[in-house]
Amino acid sequence: MQFLDIHTHQLIERAGVMSIQSLSLTDEALLPTAPIAVGLHPWYATLAQFNTQFKRLAEVALQHNVKLIGECGLDKLKGEKLENQLQILEKQIQLAEKLHKPLILHCVKAFDELIKLKQELHVKVPMIIHGFNKNAELGQQLLAKGFYLSFGKALLNPHSGAAKLVATTNHFFLETDDATIEIEEIYAAAANLKKCSVDELKARIFADWEKII
Repeated sequence: MQFLDIHTHQLIERAGVMSIQSLSLTDEALLPTAPIAVGLHPWYATLAQFNTQFKRLAEVALQHNVKLIGECGLDKLKGEKLENQLQILEKQIQLAEKLHKPLILHCVKAFDELIKLKQELHVKVPMIIHGFNKNAELGQQLLAKGFYLSFGKALLNPHSGAAKLVATTNHFFLETDDATIEIEEIYAAAANLKKCSVDELKARIFADWEKII
């Protein structure tokens, strides 16, 4: 069974690894046949250019190999003001709902707002928060609200919030994001925290993947 890397910016395909490549809305997004994610990142999306950007996204998102919408989300430290980011994210959520595709989410210091938006819109498609590395209590709250979490290199630190959370939950995804480490190393760390084999962990993660796709 393959390793699933649910969120990566590394555009090199590797044997034994199914990577969901996170791409920008450029012409290159039309080229891959491998599974990809496309969306309007809160660092770069602007309300002034939104109509043009969203039209492009809506076209590309129809491709069969687009498995996820994103990464999109909220970031209080970078990008447009939060009010604008919320409008941009809401439209992407509506697109994901229309296409029945999960969302891969970037969230910085805006978890309360993200939870509220999910509740207000009654979002039915899976919402995956990538690169989660906050405290375990927040993670449990997000899981209770119906979010999925994806963990990356933070698992290599056994004292991180991500590591503590992985040890106590069975439903999560793993990713490399923009890290130079390989996904196998992250799986090994997660399996060690779960006290299970890497093969067992791969089976669990692929079972969850099949449920949301």
